[in-house]
Amino acid sequence: MEQKKVGILGGGQLGRMLISPAIDLDIELHFLENDSDAPCSAVSKNFHKGDITNEQDVLGFGRQMDVISIEIEKVSADALEQLEKEGKKVFPQPAIIRLIQDKRLQKQFYKDNHIPTSDFVLIDNKEELIKYLTEKTKSDSNLFPIVQKLGKDGYDGKGVQILKNVEDAKQNGFEAPSLLEEKVDIEKEISVIVARNEKGEIAVFDAVEMVVNEKYNLLDYLLAPAQITESQKEESIRLAKEVIEKLGNKEGINGMVGLLAVELFIDKKGNILVNEVAPRPHNSGHHTIEASTTSQYAQHLRSILNLPLGKTTLRSSAAILNLIGEENHTGKPFYEGLDKLLDLENVYPHIYGKKITKPARKMGHITILGNDVDSIKEKIDKVKSSIRVITK
Repeated sequence: MEQKKVGILGGGQLGRMLISPAIDLDIELHFLENDSDAPCSAVSKNFHKGDITNEQDVLGFGRQMDVISIEIEKVSADALEQLEKEGKKVFPQPAIIRLIQDKRLQKQFYKDNHIPTSDFVLIDNKEELIKYLTEKTKSDSNLFPIVQKLGKDGYDGKGVQILKNVEDAKQNGFEAPSLLEEKVDIEKEISVIVARNEKGEIAVFDAVEMVVNEKYNLLDYLLAPAQITESQKEESIRLAKEVIEKLGNKEGINGMVGLLAVELFIDKKGNILVNEVAPRPHNSGHHTIEASTTSQYAQHLRSILNLPLGKTTLRSSAAILNLIGEENHTGKPFYEGLDKLLDLENVYPHIYGKKITKPARKMGHITILGNDVDSIKEKIDKVKSSIRVITK
């Protein structure tokens, strides 16, 4: 295989975890990131300082690469579209990145393509939000609670809130364009990661079960495989394949190329609904580094370089715990109890190398392997209590 220069927009932990499989395949990875202390900066010799949302920075970087991809969605889609016009390979395709950047467009895409998702309405500003909710409550006494999501720039639980009544909307409603979603009566949250290369080959990882930290609205831990029925497993895989293929059915694109994390809800009636997608490696796939035949990071590189996709067999049951900054601790991180954690069998910490910790900031993750999910569940609290991210 001829060595390729692959440019990644973003230099965070997801990019950092791409480096190991890139070395294995002799892929020359380059990163563009504005933060000189980003996780990739200390471990990549090809770290370029620049703003991934700035059109000129992205153009200058991308023109030096053979293939351009992303590790975060908040990038200059205009620049990527221009690079594509100039003949550069950009995966996922810029039109798909642009669609996914806006949750309003995402939801409309699901509706237009008959992909099951929760009911929603698009809201342009806070005034329209209050007017809509005031009118709607006259005919629907069960309207609240209702979920409001910012169209753009929400991440890790930010830009998502639950409104309890009209007064709540008046006080806390988002000013920017948003969407209102019916609050699903959730039985389980699951995620399925699917990959597709230019040849049209598709590979799907088993569904994982996600348990959300309600306080911060981000992943607390996940279990792999998800504890769901065989029919639910089959339906979740079918939906993931449908989404990655239909995302490409526009503007001459024949299917999305790259890695796609599809987050789904299973409601109390057993219905499976698509919540959101992310067109890149994802928090819900970290366990694949130790637990799967092919990691999501290796699969991302295989897909964007049009290589044969790796097998997705789950070799071991697994759990992932997010390692987040403790409350009241902002500054240089200290990983209290790391030595205790390293003494535990089948427990694998991944420290992201961030220079500053903040409350609820993702500072790393911990993988736990075991023979079955039940035995792993018994370990979770012990692992959680073994380590804290604090400042000294």
